[in-house]
Amino acid sequence: MTSATSDSGVVGVDDRSEKTSSRTTAIRAALDHPMFDYHLVVVISVILLCLGLLMVISSSSVIAGADMDDPYYFGKRQIIFAVIGVAMAWGFSLLPEKMLRGLARPALFLAVLLMLLTVATPLGVDIAGNRNWMSFGPTWTQFQPSEFAKLAIIVWGAKNLSDKAKRLNDMREWFLYILASFVIIGLVVVQKDQGTAMVMAAMVILVLVAAGTPWRLLLGLAGVAVVGVVALIIIQPYRMDRIWAFLNPNADPYGLNLQARRSLYALASGGWFGRGLGSSRQKWGLLAEGHTDYIFSILGEELGLLGTLTVIALFLGLAYAGIRIAARSASSFSRLMAVGVVAWFSVQAFVNIAVAIRLIPVMGVTLPMISYGGSSLIANLLALGLLAGCARREPEARALLTSRQRKPRVSSIVREKA
Repeated sequence: MTSATSDSGVVGVDDRSEKTSSRTTAIRAALDHPMFDYHLVVVISVILLCLGLLMVISSSSVIAGADMDDPYYFGKRQIIFAVIGVAMAWGFSLLPEKMLRGLARPALFLAVLLMLLTVATPLGVDIAGNRNWMSFGPTWTQFQPSEFAKLAIIVWGAKNLSDKAKRLNDMREWFLYILASFVIIGLVVVQKDQGTAMVMAAMVILVLVAAGTPWRLLLGLAGVAVVGVVALIIIQPYRMDRIWAFLNPNADPYGLNLQARRSLYALASGGWFGRGLGSSRQKWGLLAEGHTDYIFSILGEELGLLGTLTVIALFLGLAYAGIRIAARSASSFSRLMAVGVVAWFSVQAFVNIAVAIRLIPVMGVTLPMISYGGSSLIANLLALGLLAGCARREPEARALLTSRQRKPRVSSIVREKA
């Protein structure tokens, strides 16, 4: 009896170990697949896009019904932007590296030109105190050049730094990239959009780190950034008011701290699984910008902690995919471009979520792929298209795609001979 029990116990342990081993092997095989990074980027992008469309429709229904007499006004516009963005992202993912390099300089010049026109001409439009919109007349022509400037600085920076990869020990080789970055970030600051400027500055610094920038130069840039932030706070008193409100959460509960308190109320009332999609109370004129800056709070109220953790997990998964792509890329151009896209999404998502849960003062930054906004959604999708293209250009992925293209030709030749 003892031996039989012992034998069955051993068999049970062996079965479990074999199952664990087979699962581990399957996971490794999936991770080692040449197209794993590409598929991961596509799947996460689709989930974020669908979730974002649902949340825009839900969070904007009240304000759209009151202001536009159509509760689905913002949702329908976002769907149109999504269709346009997906088509453009698909095209961008198929562009060869040589063509992207050729587009880098014109894209940078166009971005600077549009931002100059926004600041210095009547084409610029003030919204919520920021002159970061451009309009050619009708409302549907309004867009934010700064969103596409992020894309331009990533592509041009990747080209500029990869072209000088063997000469970057010379401090002078960094000058052009840093100068162009300062020009664009400076224009964003002039537009009074400090949140976007800080996101772009973080993007630039992370790309410089990935490119192997000497630490003395990074420390110098960090010092300049700190001085710039302090200067902006001194020049614009309302920024100091935001910092004061953040440091004193119980002060002025119906003024400076009102938005932060209502954001926390929304998240807290959602519980584990939320009130249900469309059942938010804070979106009924209580939490301003519920479909843009504070959409994460509405998401937490309607979908609960499970929904917020899902969003965070998706952004972490996207960062993981981007880091893998950067590590597996054969060219420094693709590597730096992947780092730039990951830095953009990771930093901006962190800032938006941190504001919603009151970890940092209010910044006025949207949540990528989730918040309402045609410019931001299209720019986000284009960036994900670039990241997917980098995944397709990984050596093993390129070899697999090339072999798939050759197979039909070989089979057709065999049939002709037969």
